[in-house]
Amino acid sequence: MGAGVQEYKASRAAHSQGLLVVGGNCPIVGLAGGYTQGGGYGPLASRFGLAADQVLEWEVVTAMGTLLRATPSEDSDLFWALCGGGGGIFGVVVSVTTRLYEELPSSASSLNFTNQGVLQQAFYDVIGTFHGTLIPLVDAGGVSVWQFTNDSFSMTPAYGPGISSAEMRSILDPVLRQLQHHSMNYTFALNEFPSFLDSYYAMNPAIPTSQIQIGGRFIPRSLVLNNNSVLTDAFRTINNKGGGATGLALNVSKGIIPWYAAHPQWRDTLFDMVLFTQYDYQDWEANIENQRLMTQELIPQLSRLTPGGGAYLSEADFLQPDFQNTLYGRNYDTLRAVKDKYDPQHLFYTLTGVGSEDWNIAPDGRLCRVGRNG
Repeated sequence: MGAGVQEYKASRAAHSQGLLVVGGNCPIVGLAGGYTQGGGYGPLASRFGLAADQVLEWEVVTAMGTLLRATPSEDSDLFWALCGGGGGIFGVVVSVTTRLYEELPSSASSLNFTNQGVLQQAFYDVIGTFHGTLIPLVDAGGVSVWQFTNDSFSMTPAYGPGISSAEMRSILDPVLRQLQHHSMNYTFALNEFPSFLDSYYAMNPAIPTSQIQIGGRFIPRSLVLNNNSVLTDAFRTINNKGGGATGLALNVSKGIIPWYAAHPQWRDTLFDMVLFTQYDYQDWEANIENQRLMTQELIPQLSRLTPGGGAYLSEADFLQPDFQNTLYGRNYDTLRAVKDKYDPQHLFYTLTGVGSEDWNIAPDGRLCRVGRNG
């Protein structure tokens, strides 16, 4: 795929041949760009792995203008770094070659409810129960996308590639029973589709990412298994402080895991949690205050529960402290060595990217090397 190919084009081309391409939730992401280079999750992740896990070959132009073919056997260090070490950092990707899989029938479901007419404790008890159902869902090959504030919850949707509607219903049944126990109003839909792509287009809503500012944290499976009530309390605190929460649950620990540069903590993660505050195009001061809230108050609610934990570099707080460890983990030093080898002058820069600590952003917006004036 060329660097400009968006997911919906690749998915439709693969579907016409009875095949699947591993992509993200948003149909307009560029598959060869920061999506796959950053790791890349999506509705097929529990079935087949991260997008970076699928890569067979990169074509990339280095900072010196050399066109390289990076594979596991040619320029293998560059190949490794591009598979999850961050987009736009190591070179200009021209194309990517990835694995494809056979299409398969799928189920998908949606669930919506609010806190109307019930105590807040009941509302959050249901959310905690929902988080517990994510373990059997992802272990069966499913993925769930959901979001909640302190008064509403929406799962849009739970994907079940290769999962029957009966199995999906059984997995989600504890949540439905608890909603009924509390006499809470809810809407629930569950459908089967002849192909995954059919379920994707029928159940996948638009994502208004231009209206929010975000920060994130990996939530490990062990936290939900052993301390789910404390985690639920943390989400309640986040909501009460004005933050929203959206997650994507997955299991990318199955089978033979390639040693690629995607954050190692992906393999222990039950869900990637993205916190958000509203972005106001008319009130710059409010945006600055909301970003301060994200960095100093909201994300710390989760980092306290996940000491030494990480975050998805494509959905992290752009002011993330100690970004080297949080976004790259134990891979950072090796990634830095690859960066220095293929881009010795550090021509390519991204905020919180590998090597970005060598630069400061001046008040007028210019990039200045650390320790240099002008």
